[in-house]
Parts: sequence; C-alpha cells; structure tokens
Amino acid sequence: MAYLFTSESVSEGHPDKVCDRVSDTVLDLFLAAEPEARVACETFATTNRVIIGGEVRASKGKLPGILESIEGAVRGAVADIGYEQEKFHHAHFEFQNYLHEQSTDIAMGVDSGDNKDEGAGDQGLMFGYACRETDVLMPAAIHYSHQVLKRLAEIRKADADSILGPDSKSQITLAYDDQGRPTGAHKIVLSTQHDEAASQSDIRKLVTPVIADILPDGWMVGADDLLVNPTGNFVIGGPDGDAGLTGRKIIVDTYGGAAPHGGGAFSGKDPTKVDRSAAYAARYLAKNVVAAGLAEKCTIQLAYAIGVAEPVSIYADTHGTGTVADSHLEQALTASMRLTPRSIREHLGLNKPIYAASAAYGHFGRMAGEAGPGSFSWEATDLADTLAAAV
Repeated sequence: MAYLFTSESVSEGHPDKVCDRVSDTVLDLFLAAEPEARVACETFATTNRVIIGGEVRASKGKLPGILESIEGAVRGAVADIGYEQEKFHHAHFEFQNYLHEQSTDIAMGVDSGDNKDEGAGDQGLMFGYACRETDVLMPAAIHYSHQVLKRLAEIRKADADSILGPDSKSQITLAYDDQGRPTGAHKIVLSTQHDEAASQSDIRKLVTPVIADILPDGWMVGADDLLVNPTGNFVIGGPDGDAGLTGRKIIVDTYGGAAPHGGGAFSGKDPTKVDRSAAYAARYLAKNVVAAGLAEKCTIQLAYAIGVAEPVSIYADTHGTGTVADSHLEQALTASMRLTPRSIREHLGLNKPIYAASAAYGHFGRMAGEAGPGSFSWEATDLADTLAAAV
C-alpha cells in the first residue's frame, strides 16, 4: 500500500441535498415551460420550513403559471425523497417563495444581440476530470460511496416498513498501490437515519451485504473496519436535525476531492450559468479524452469572463499519462467542440428539464439518458473518435 484516499457521499435526504433537489425542481419547471428561461434558485430548509429565493426570467405569459405550480412541485419532490416526519413532512412544512425578476445588468451581459454571441453569465473557472479507476471513468472512492447510498435508497423506497430513513452519509477510504491504482477498501463509514425501534445491530445486518455487493470482489473490509452509525443513534434526520442550503455539497457533486474544483455550485442554475454548463462540458471533454485512449486520466479547466462568449483559457493536464503532448490536446479540444455558453448548451442539449435527477448521487459517473431522454448527456463518449482524429 502506497497511500490512502477518502471520499464521501450524502443521500437525497441529507438536508443540503433536499435543498439541491428543490432548487433543481424549480429549474425544471421553468425549462419545461420555456427552454430559454433564466433561473438562479436558492433553497433553505429547516424544521417544518422550506424557503426559496433568487432570480428568474420567463415570458410574462408563462411566468404566472410557473409560479403557481412551484409549491406543489416542491412538496412533491420532498414526498419523493420520503419525508413524512412530525417536524418535516412534505404536506405540512411552511413554504415561502421569494423568487424575483433577474437583474437587468446580468441579462444585458448574458443575452445575445445582433453583433455579439451570448456571453457567460459570470466570471469563473470550472474543472472536469476522468480516470480509469472505474468503468464509468470516475475516481473509485466517490463512485462507490454514491452507489452504496443510491442502493440503500432503492431498498428503503421499495419497503414501506423499512427501518431506514431518508438521511444518510457514506465515506469510503481506499488503499492505492505505488502506481496510483486502487487495490481495496481500508475503512468504510456508513451513517443512516433509522426507525426508533431499530438497533445498531439491525442496521449493520441490513447495510453490510449491500456495501459488499457494491464493491469489487475482494475489496470489502472486515467488521472492525466497517463503522456503522458510530454515534450510536440517528433517529432525527433531514432538515429537522440540521438546516440545509443549496450548493453546500460541491465536492460530493463532483469528484470527491480527487480533482480540483472551481468553487461554483450547480443546483438551481439554468445552463446559461457556466458554473454548471461549463463544468459539464469540462467533464464531457475529459471523459472523452480518456475514452479515446489519449490518457489514463485527464483534468480539464475552462475559465470565463462575464458577458464574454469564448472562454478566456483552456487547460489540459493528463498527469503524465497522455499519448500526445497536453498542448496538442488543448488544440484538439478547441477544434472538436466550441465552448461558448450557447454552443455548450446546444451540443449537450442542456435547455431541458433534466436536472432534478442530478441533485443526488453525483452529477458525474452516471449513464447518459439514465433519467430520461437528454439526461446526463455530458456523460456520453460520442466525441472520442473526433478527438482521436484531431490529435
């Protein structure tokens, strides 16, 4: 063993993920009604209360209908997550909506005109990453952390009498060899909300075979290295146990700390916001570089200025694993895909109501189309041949 590396995931019932789901549900409502709508929706959730606010823009003829449908959609999202607790119930929490019209200053920079392409909605830098640690070209620790919680949510939702609650967290520490390859799990932490009558032993008995089934053969840890609900009790969960905010799980959403992060959150933002769309484009490019056999792992950085269409910089790093020089790869990337905000949206088909499904279990490492037509389009590897030819 050369080193250890750890990543965590949180479930759809985690307070911050409840907020991400609400914000993306609002975004999907706007895009379903008007693909060119503008949305920046933030959510705050606490005991028996959900509050949304932010900036939106849609046609005056459609805006009233969208606004009227928001509360029902939000309650439906919370119901789908599974919250029917006394102090956080989808039918009973107090809902407040403080969305308002988008700033005209921002609109002026973002909108296209007769003599200019549509500009980026803000300055910023975004990273994409891919590697061969898993078949979905994601770092292993974050990938398996997601998969454990996703499987437990499926088990919980399939059983009306399940002892599991919606709120949970996983954390997986992997051992790596001196070639940077993961060789097995070292420690696993699983904390899950549960029924008051359930014992720690009951929970361990339920989750242990799930974790073992998710991990590759031979990777499962022994009982002493599997920490299940280490505090001893986790009955009170979700926004009743801890307040939630949109955008507080950006490392969970991306690469689990295995790659850099530009700092911008995704949920609640329409795809004119390069925090979201350019991060998706960077992942798409990095994944296609690896899928094309041009590198074993690849990091892509894009950077933008508000109101300016073309990125101000493009950077590629294949970490010494590339088959061509990184500078040649950068040229191939720009030749293979235009990276203005509008071009990204058109290439990846982002002006669709596809975002609520991305609010939990990672925005990356998913199957293109897994949540319906057009979903997770940035996970496709359809650019691999083009990139290979361009270098």
